[in-house]
Amino acid sequence: MAGAIKILRMSIHAFLQGYHFFAFVSAILVFPFASLLLFSQASSSSSRVLRTLSSRLHNLFTAAGLPASSEFFSLLNLKFSQSLVSFLSTLPFTLTFLVLAKATVIQKVLGPPRPTASSSLRLCRWLAPTYIFNSFVLLSANAAVLSVFFLAFNALQVLRLSSDNAVLLLSAAGAVLYSIVLANTTVICSLATIVAAMQNCSGYLAILKACVLVSGREATAITVALPANLGMAAVEALFHYRVARPYLRLRIISPSLVGEACLISLMYSVAIVLDTIVNCKLYRSCDTSKELEPEEKGTDLQAWNPRRLPVTQPSSMALLWGSRLPSTTM
Repeated sequence: MAGAIKILRMSIHAFLQGYHFFAFVSAILVFPFASLLLFSQASSSSSRVLRTLSSRLHNLFTAAGLPASSEFFSLLNLKFSQSLVSFLSTLPFTLTFLVLAKATVIQKVLGPPRPTASSSLRLCRWLAPTYIFNSFVLLSANAAVLSVFFLAFNALQVLRLSSDNAVLLLSAAGAVLYSIVLANTTVICSLATIVAAMQNCSGYLAILKACVLVSGREATAITVALPANLGMAAVEALFHYRVARPYLRLRIISPSLVGEACLISLMYSVAIVLDTIVNCKLYRSCDTSKELEPEEKGTDLQAWNPRRLPVTQPSSMALLWGSRLPSTTM
């Protein structure tokens, strides 16, 4: 817990130290992506594409033997459909504005004191493929958890234990499992973007290196990522409450509504920049600890090396008795 607090403090210090730079990046580079993402999430709730996708997923859950009408699977269906629609609608802005913003922030936090535009653009060729690969990793994690659900609920039906209490208990356990898997996968994918920029790799190699870096520090990584993700979730809820719901109810675009939408989108942009800074500090902390591990192990081996044990000097009494022993000749 102390390590997580230290990383968060360093992240806030870095943000305040370069506040003008990060505010400029938030307003110019991240703002278009954040605005499109928030509007896509708000408009997707009433879109025909979302209803079609949600209906297909509901039929898939029912055919797989899952309780698709339960509250947990209904919420899972809705969130998965919204995430997929938002990802497809914001993909062009993700691979341009967001990737360039991430590269700029990473260069500022972990790179040279004065990053240039050309160096940030060079990092984009590593970050863009990593973002695409991260999407497939998240999709694979969701598919793996759904496969476990499929086996568990069908095993209940085979054993004739599919009562309401058993289904409720298994759904609660599934919610915990899904949260753990999704949290770990999200942390690794976020760290993989930093690895891709700092070590000039992309795709599966960045994911593997991120897994090696975060091994043994999963709790710290999840704790560090929690505040920024909670902040972004709170901003999304605020946008839905203050912008999306009044517009869907009245169908009127007023100047105050546009002003609130821009302000909330800017808040979301700042949260994305803060999340990137936190991931940079987490990368530096994990990388430093991995570099120190061989030295610490070598120090421990040297401390317990039997060749370095102190040699016991013979006492004066032993020397006296040794001098009095008769010498024997062959």
